[in-house]
Amino acid sequence: MQNRPHTRHLRAVTLFLLLALTPVVAFAAPYAAFVMDARTGEVIYAQNADTRLHPASLTKMMTLYIAFQAIQRGEITLDTDVTVTRNAASEPPSKLGLKAGQKIKLRYLLRAAAVKSANDAATAIGEAIGGSEEAFATRMNRTAAAMGMTNTTFKNANGLTQDGHLSTARDMSVLGRHVIYDFPQYYNLFSRRTADAGIAEVRHTNRRFLDSYPGADGIKTGFTNAAGFNLVASAQRGQERIIATVFGGTSTAQRNGKIKELMDMGFAKAPASATLNRPEPPAAAPAPAPAAAAALMASNTGPATNGGAGKTVRVSGRVTRSLRPEARPMQAAPAVDLAVDTDMINSVLAEAVQVAAVAPGAIAAPGSIQPQAPEVVTRISTSGGRHWGVNVGRYNSRYDAEKVLLRVALNEMSTLDGAVRRVTQNARGFDANFMGLTREGADLACRRLQARNQSCFMIGSEG
Repeated sequence: MQNRPHTRHLRAVTLFLLLALTPVVAFAAPYAAFVMDARTGEVIYAQNADTRLHPASLTKMMTLYIAFQAIQRGEITLDTDVTVTRNAASEPPSKLGLKAGQKIKLRYLLRAAAVKSANDAATAIGEAIGGSEEAFATRMNRTAAAMGMTNTTFKNANGLTQDGHLSTARDMSVLGRHVIYDFPQYYNLFSRRTADAGIAEVRHTNRRFLDSYPGADGIKTGFTNAAGFNLVASAQRGQERIIATVFGGTSTAQRNGKIKELMDMGFAKAPASATLNRPEPPAAAPAPAPAAAAALMASNTGPATNGGAGKTVRVSGRVTRSLRPEARPMQAAPAVDLAVDTDMINSVLAEAVQVAAVAPGAIAAPGSIQPQAPEVVTRISTSGGRHWGVNVGRYNSRYDAEKVLLRVALNEMSTLDGAVRRVTQNARGFDANFMGLTREGADLACRRLQARNQSCFMIGSEG
């Protein structure tokens, strides 16, 4: 009888320990994995790849993708001052530490979301672009559907656990591939070990994997109790690029170890050479919601006037760039890095004149332009911040790349003033580039070229 209190105490302790340990087993996140050859989109390995699971902060890849898209389309700029809402400031960690009413440039929010995986920064991005997190989630879902992410539903911009906020290992790999190929000018964000986020220096959540796996350069980690330890990773070795995704890791170390195994499998099975089959960028997203348009009206440059170059014009909630108000005097086309091909020049001039009929003022009559003597470019000046460029495509021959460069130069002479045409050969073809632009000049050139259905992306280091 005297031992009963002691026995009851032991039983209570045992029961407490059992209850304490039970959630670890009962709530272990389901596991899923996927491996893809990023160059072709071919599947190398899949396990539970279409099971809808909690993505956690892998969600932020879509938030950042739409932010890059909005910058490209003129809806917002890297230097837009975003006003932090109480909702964004109240998000739980991981967070940057934003305060309600604080103003912070979009570029810092992007860095915090990509590098530190800050939930408050991701929410602030979504609200700045969508007008509200709900409206932004609608845009996320439309973009996901356009990418072919058929088993994904987003409810928020940061990935915190919410009923119905689900994705799959396959869909997140598809999203990661779009981030890499649709916005190469911003992809470097995902491999920065540290970054200046305006109010703090932030450190990368995935630096252990980035530092330990050769060729690793991204992309995004995620963790919640419901999701487990998630990771979409990418690495490049020579011409090969592999994307591997894990959902439901049991720890950072276990997840990273599994990703390394999957990556090794990918590089072992992927062919040494393959034809690059870039994913098709999703169709144009819907125009900004009225609230978002109003926010941009307040935070960006004031109403456009008839003076000044590159002013912002807003019509019916859409944001676009005006043309330069005064056309510059006609100048000779920039020099080409090879002997002048007169047949090519005549062909391109004829094509440019046809374009000029649609866009008056783009070019004068052919007789007013005299081709210059050939010149070899040995160095591009980077003074004055002119260290940006634009890529207008990859072609099968140097001739085709040069022809496109000349046509584009003639059609966009005022925009590309001072740029140097350069063809860069690599194992996949001939890249047609204009170099020696300012960031603003490169951005404006791409907008105008995309309006003509000419593919274009910026080259440079930004973010």
